Amino acid sequence: MTAEPDPHRQTWPDIVPGPLGTPPPEFARRRAEGPLDPAAMPSGDLVPVAVRYEDVRTLLGSAASSRNLRLPGLPRLVSGMGIDDDPDALINQDPPEHTRYRRIMHAAFTPRRTEPWRPRIARIAGELLDELGEEFDLVAAFAVRLPGQVVCRLLGVPHADYDRFVTWTDMFLTTSTATGQARHRAYTEFMAYAADLVARHRARPGDDLIDLLVQARDDEDRLTEGELVNTVFSLITAGHETTASMVSRGAFRLMLHRAQWEELVARPDLAAGAAEEILRYDGPPASAFMRRMTKDVEVSCGTLPAGSVVLPNLNAANHDPSAFPDPERFDIHRFGAQPPHPHLAFGYGPHRCLAAALARVELTEAVRALAVKRPTLRLAVPAEAVEWSDGLTYRPVALPVTSAAPGS
Repeated sequence: MTAEPDPHRQTWPDIVPGPLGTPPPEFARRRAEGPLDPAAMPSGDLVPVAVRYEDVRTLLGSAASSRNLRLPGLPRLVSGMGIDDDPDALINQDPPEHTRYRRIMHAAFTPRRTEPWRPRIARIAGELLDELGEEFDLVAAFAVRLPGQVVCRLLGVPHADYDRFVTWTDMFLTTSTATGQARHRAYTEFMAYAADLVARHRARPGDDLIDLLVQARDDEDRLTEGELVNTVFSLITAGHETTASMVSRGAFRLMLHRAQWEELVARPDLAAGAAEEILRYDGPPASAFMRRMTKDVEVSCGTLPAGSVVLPNLNAANHDPSAFPDPERFDIHRFGAQPPHPHLAFGYGPHRCLAAALARVELTEAVRALAVKRPTLRLAVPAEAVEWSDGLTYRPVALPVTSAAPGS
């Protein structure tokens, strides 16, 4: 029996990933023949997609590139409420509001602030792997649980609340069949929870990340209550699902490249370089942030007129041969002493991911823990049998793995 198509399904029908989660073959054609060809968004709206490294950097760095997509008649990423709709969210603000908001928060996310968290994150990763048997689902047992526990501990979220915010995050970012009404309900509940969490930290201050944000200021300027709540919401959503996607995709990619995996096992100090290549090759899981041009912008193939909306595709830029030689080759040594262009997995310009340093630490320590704790890790099913999610993020639904000694 053939299943009826779901009218609420949110997919990317025009740009389909290659086999085994490799980059869409369509990227190469678009770079050569149509670097701003439109593609259907999950909402069904057609939007030009920038795929060249130079163009994506230009769009992300331009002062004319606005994140205000709330004007009537503009194309939408998804039908119903989506990421673009909240005017108080940092990702949706433009200068001068965005400049002030980000300046206040910046100090809480510098590498200097993040590095002391590395031992805690490494310990969580190691403990999770120690609890598992020889065979397990790497997605459910490790890739999803690691960032969830990190977020709980760093933000001071009660562990008993973990399942609640995982459900909300899945509804808002990953579920391809959610109706607009269901996403709106999840968003409202999630924001109410974040507001309560901030209020609890104000009443009983501690030393976790929310407390740092409550104390954050620039001279006498502090975050408003709405800004604090939005920041907590963003940290939980992005910090959970995005990191889970990168850990699961990265582990899958490493298991497919056995020689590089064995080298990583022999030299766990290569974990940081491996994490950078995973970010370039497999990230980000979704280029979800469209831009509206407030004036004409020149790109490599012509002019984007004022008022147009475009989607800069970060994954396509990270596979542009003009920036990364032999981009389809996965190479954990690529970001060595003389790295190529910087990858754009965390974006570029004013809206570059604020928590990039934390995400790097989490991915690096996840990779290192897998290499140290599970040196014989390998897929327990054929790679072709791995099912991939759809919707706004793209990662293995499950990764059955074994760490039993070969031949045992």
